[in-house]
Amino acid sequence: MRTAPNSEAGQRGDRAAPPKGNAHVTGRSMRLGAKGWVLVARTVRSWGCRPVRLCHRGNSQEFRGDQRYKSAEAVAAFRRQQEQQWKHRNRTVLTYLAAGVVGMAGLSYAAVPLYRLYCQATGISGSTSAGHSSDQIETMEPIKDRIIKVTFNSDVHSSLQWNFKPQQTEVYVVPGETALAFYKAKNPTDRPIIGISTYNILPPEAGQYFNKIQCFCFEEQRLNPREEVDMPVFFFIDPEFVEDPRMEKVNLITLSYTFFEAKTGYTPPLPGRRC
Repeated sequence: MRTAPNSEAGQRGDRAAPPKGNAHVTGRSMRLGAKGWVLVARTVRSWGCRPVRLCHRGNSQEFRGDQRYKSAEAVAAFRRQQEQQWKHRNRTVLTYLAAGVVGMAGLSYAAVPLYRLYCQATGISGSTSAGHSSDQIETMEPIKDRIIKVTFNSDVHSSLQWNFKPQQTEVYVVPGETALAFYKAKNPTDRPIIGISTYNILPPEAGQYFNKIQCFCFEEQRLNPREEVDMPVFFFIDPEFVEDPRMEKVNLITLSYTFFEAKTGYTPPLPGRRC
């Protein structure tokens, strides 16, 4: 049997001998085994590192389940946020649309008086002249060598359930001569309706020479159920028409009326001019 000193020498010889295999930790050699792993753990601890604690299989599943729950909750929160944004946008669009509808309805009622004020204030867009005294009409001298054809047109707004049309399609007049034309309006419904009309002259440059002595424009016209009426237009063309170079080649003038449904009891103002 080997003596103790020989065993100690053997142990010293083992430490001096090169290690077998791939075990090598910070200059200290050892044989891997139960004791070898103890030395590895001690060496790692001497480096100041902490060994990694592996998760238990059950804890890992709980962790993944918790992550999936948090992910689903985040997706649901994102969807709720998107839905709120879409609802806000839809409410904004509906608000603008409602405001547009109300605005268009208001403009449809205000179109007639506003158009009248604009035409009479600026004298353009075919606005006619009016308000001539009977003495001026009586002293006018017709210009026989300038014959002008006047045609008549009629339109009815979709909101008004009337039948409206001229009784004659055209007349021939000369400047300085009065003429009379008629329109016919009928209410074919079973309820009373109030209408109001605007007019226009083509070409627009001839409007300042087209004088209406009597007409039905810009005045409320009430028709009872099934009622039919004749609406006269008494007019003349100013003799100064022939002195305007712009009217040199104008031999055709069109008088056009458009009827709208009016509010009950509303009469447009007449700022300084008669129809």
